[in-house]
Formats: sequence, C-alpha cells, structure tokens
Amino acid sequence: MEDEKKNENVAEEQPAPEKKPKKSKKDSEIEQLKSDLEKSKEQLLRTAAEFDNYKKRTDRERAGIAEYAKCEVIKKLLPILDNIDRAAAVDASGDDYIKGIEMIVKQFTDLSAALGIEEIGAPGDGFDPNLHEAVMHIEDESFGENTVAQVLQKGYRLGDTVIRAAMVKVAN
Repeated sequence: MEDEKKNENVAEEQPAPEKKPKKSKKDSEIEQLKSDLEKSKEQLLRTAAEFDNYKKRTDRERAGIAEYAKCEVIKKLLPILDNIDRAAAVDASGDDYIKGIEMIVKQFTDLSAALGIEEIGAPGDGFDPNLHEAVMHIEDESFGENTVAQVLQKGYRLGDTVIRAAMVKVAN
C-alpha cells in the first residue's frame, strides 16, 4: 500500500503535460498573410534596387554615347582645322590662297550636309520667329510683308532642331 500511495503522490506532483492550443484557421491565415507581406516587401525592395541600378547604367551609357558622338564630329572637323592652319601659314596675296579658302569652305559645307545640318535664312524668305532672329527692320517696297531682306548671320538646324537662329534684317 505504501507503494501505491507513493505512486499516487508522484502522480499528483507531476503536472499534466500542457497541451498547446491548436492554431485556429484565422491565426494560420494571419501568419500566411504576414509571410506574403514580407515576401512582397523583399520583392519590392529588390525591384527598386534593380531599377536604381538600371537608371545609373543607362545614364552612364547615355553619357558614353554623347561623348562618342562628339568625338566622331570632332574627328571630322579636324581636317578642316588643319587646312585652316595651312592657309594661315601661307602668303595671302595669291590666287591660290583664295582657291584654298574656297576649298575649305566647300569641305565644311560638305561635312555639314553629311551630318544633316542645313542652313536656314535666305533673302526673300518669309520671316519665321522660330528660325530667324530679327535684329533690324527696314521699309522697302521691293520686298513683301515680313520678308527677310538680308541675312546678317546664317542660321543652322539639324532636323527639326534649330542649332542657331539666322540673324536677319526684316523688310516692312
């Protein structure tokens, strides 16, 4: 009997094992939503970092392309500059000098045409404030209303972009 009492006392002393409460359906849904939210946050951060890297890379590429384009234009201008230096080194009184200057002008004109640069502003053109800069005005019956009478400085454009407006004298 004593053994039975001891066993009863031992059984009484040991607490019954605690049962973990079962997770309810709502709790498991909440855990799943929290997990999905965390994954979405990580994906958003990763996407933002990738986009930032993309912007930096494209900016570097754009700067590299612009520099390359400038270098290509300068390479094409250097022979003209060389010819100007040669012309400056010779006697300016001969017919060969004038011929040389005309060749330099033609070389530059050909290069401009090859690059797609066109002159704007010629006497007789209608005045267009997008293409011309009026610096003088004259009254002359031989010209029509708002007509370019004289080009004081040529203008240039590349496609639809005006590089420099023509400086003109406008009639009437």
